[in-house]
Amino acid sequence: MATIDQQFVEYIVKTLVNNPDKVAVDRKIDEKGVLLSLTVDPEDVGRVIGKRGVTAQAIRVLLRALGTKQDARFNLKIVNTDEGGETKREEKPVEAKPAKEPEEAEEEDEVEESEEETSSELAEKTRAELADLDDLDI
Repeated sequence: MATIDQQFVEYIVKTLVNNPDKVAVDRKIDEKGVLLSLTVDPEDVGRVIGKRGVTAQAIRVLLRALGTKQDARFNLKIVNTDEGGETKREEKPVEAKPAKEPEEAEEEDEVEESEEETSSELAEKTRAELADLDDLDI
């Protein structure tokens, strides 16, 4: 029998996706609280996550509210599976930066120093303009 938290997540997600029959929520209890693993059809993963993770974050906020009411801590994990049922993990290759020659490093330090000087000059100019505005009677 599904618990209230599982039913809650299933209800929300089933209204978002195109394949509601493929929505599954597994529940595990560990030292950090209750972990809910959400599995959906591969074509619906984007709908559940949303642009920049906004939808997934909203679901997590609602779960946090439910957890406050039930004195529990809920965590949501969205499991991305491919057609074969295996978990996909996108791994971006890490590119090593080439070692810099000492001359290049010195040039970069000089550029950073000039940027700092420019920002302090800008700050002083802005302060002067604000002081002039304070003198105006409006």
